[in-house]
Amino acid sequence: MISAADYAVELHGISKRYGDFTAVKALDLAVPKGSIYGFLGPNGAGKTTTIRMILDIVKPTSGSLTVLGAPSAMDVRERIGYLPEEKGLYKKMKAWAVIAYFARLKGVDAKTAKSTARELLERYGLSDFADKKVETLSKGMGQKVQVLASIAHKPEFVILDEPFSGLDPSNQQVMEDVIQDLNRTGTTIVFSTHVMSHAERICDRILLIAKAEKIFDGTIDQAKALIPKVVQVSGINDAAQLAAIPGVKSISAEGGMPGSFSVQMAEHADPQQLLRDCFQHGIELTSFQYHEPNLHDVFLHLVGDDAKVASFR
Repeated sequence: MISAADYAVELHGISKRYGDFTAVKALDLAVPKGSIYGFLGPNGAGKTTTIRMILDIVKPTSGSLTVLGAPSAMDVRERIGYLPEEKGLYKKMKAWAVIAYFARLKGVDAKTAKSTARELLERYGLSDFADKKVETLSKGMGQKVQVLASIAHKPEFVILDEPFSGLDPSNQQVMEDVIQDLNRTGTTIVFSTHVMSHAERICDRILLIAKAEKIFDGTIDQAKALIPKVVQVSGINDAAQLAAIPGVKSISAEGGMPGSFSVQMAEHADPQQLLRDCFQHGIELTSFQYHEPNLHDVFLHLVGDDAKVASFR
């Protein structure tokens, strides 16, 4: 049985209103310890506001929360790492010194902070830039330095707000590596993004949020299971042949093309079994296509046309 001690964060009916505007509405959430949890949704959905309430940067209008068992993140701030959405570093400081400085703010002694800073820079491909001033670094390098500064004190719980924003594909992969490396040591990670592919690759669980409200909370597989399984087939003379196969829920003509049909499968049916059954029943197909749903598909399915205003690729 899961107890409250098994969660890094618990939110109970959290809302945040600014006058007549609701930024987050009655959000319930529990983030298991040791998990990678993605906060997903378009810009303006309420992700950053939720993160700021978790960190006690802004107070909720209503509801309650706990962070690492405490009623306020301020009570356990030395056990938390945070990368804000608005990135910024001390430009005149050297890369290693910035990382060491933030570690010192979290209670790490000077010697350990310096050695940890250099170790992290070497591990993630920045050792040649350790003694360079921040102002000489590229945007991607600077962002990696800031991420490393947020984890140099080895926190139990890390929140990264839009950590992939502005990074090229190579540095995005480095960011995924940082998150996965942290998680392997038992660290709980929450990160926000509007790019679904990152979450799909590395998250244990996700929160989908749109227009200030939670629309899904669960595992990647649970999210994908919300999408009806649809197979496109061609070469069928008689749709009744398909209707007789177990697992077929409905059939509709596909694009007005003779012999082409869109087949919706039952919830737990296997599309590949449909293909095997067709052969076993002597049904000759000229084409068979099944698209495995991704998180982008899930979001469009749950939110509908409102989701199309944002890009999630």
